[in-house]
Amino acid sequence: MKDLNNEVFAGLFKDAYQKCFGFPLTAPLSETESRHFANKIFEDTGLVIGAKSIKNYSFFIINIPDAKQENPSVATLDTLARYVLNAPYTDEIKRKDKEAHYPYWFQYKSNFTISGQKEYAEKQPANDKQQLPRKSTRNRTVLFIAAFIIVASILLLKFFYTEEPDNKYFAEDFHSVAEDSLKNHGWFLKDQDEQWWNKRNEMPSHLTLFTLRGDNWADSVNAPGIMNLLLRKISSDCFAAEIHFDNFIPKQNWQQAGMLLLEDTNFSGKSIRLSIAYNDFFGGYNKPREIIIQAISSNDKDFSRPEEIAHLPVYNIEVGQENLVNNNLRKSALKIEKNGNHFRFLYGAGPMGNGAFKEVLSKDLLIKPKYIGIFALQGFINDSSYIPVHLKFFSITNSSCE
Repeated sequence: MKDLNNEVFAGLFKDAYQKCFGFPLTAPLSETESRHFANKIFEDTGLVIGAKSIKNYSFFIINIPDAKQENPSVATLDTLARYVLNAPYTDEIKRKDKEAHYPYWFQYKSNFTISGQKEYAEKQPANDKQQLPRKSTRNRTVLFIAAFIIVASILLLKFFYTEEPDNKYFAEDFHSVAEDSLKNHGWFLKDQDEQWWNKRNEMPSHLTLFTLRGDNWADSVNAPGIMNLLLRKISSDCFAAEIHFDNFIPKQNWQQAGMLLLEDTNFSGKSIRLSIAYNDFFGGYNKPREIIIQAISSNDKDFSRPEEIAHLPVYNIEVGQENLVNNNLRKSALKIEKNGNHFRFLYGAGPMGNGAFKEVLSKDLLIKPKYIGIFALQGFINDSSYIPVHLKFFSITNSSCE
């Protein structure tokens, strides 16, 4: 690697590796090592670098022939630097609000450039050395002052310029589902069922909920309520949110899981629910059981009553084809896009988890949600055949409204 930025990146990655494993990097990382490295970075910083990216970086740094060129983002470099420099715990939203200038990366880079410039020059071929002038003490001092002025200017601009950025991104990969970790990431729990909530770490690197008795719409007997409803505030009028499941296969009527948009947390305002659900109710007609994508919203005239705005059969559960359906639901996902009053509801499913999202419905709805929730439920049915829902990933991207 002849580029100085690559040298700094390599040094940073090696320092982070040394801190994580306790010995120098000498070979590319395995998948297991990459996952451990990614988990350790997340636990110490609150920020995410994907295990696959870490593995690719290690191949690039070891300089194996035919290794693909890697160009990590400044945010990724800052995350590595935060890990190496023992920066305070944070998350993506807090970093974009308060440290969008990525100070830890530039601090590491400045220190590396000042202390490592001579070593870098000595590694260059003869022709390159002729083009790289020898650094005097004066030049190093000028470089340090220039770097200090740049960082100070950015901090001053950040102090005086307080307008919110146009885009904010939050991602949750559920590597830790400890209550303090969820709280630090902006989540809060409503209507806790301690017995089932304590099983939320049943599958590593997942949040596990269960299809408990409950519903966010009341009936003639039951008040609205969803046990172990995990909520967070929405900070923008326009956003895109998505959630990923592993092997969620509802087994009986009303079992479902998905995302819930709420105007308030006591179910007295309007709401929208998007879910993967089981259906075998056909008004007396004999039809195959089905897995559906269902969207339900409050009725504009009486928002205490639900209105099914989307009912898309995804798979018919024919006799003898259960295994095929199960395989196609190994990886599934839901997505909600909101732009002003316009909503799009999408889903994806398949054995590999890399299929494209497909639109279920596009519709204008008069609701201004303030909270988004992750839920699992089976309606007001007195049946204890609760099944687990393994949640792998959640994200929400706030954007400017068009």
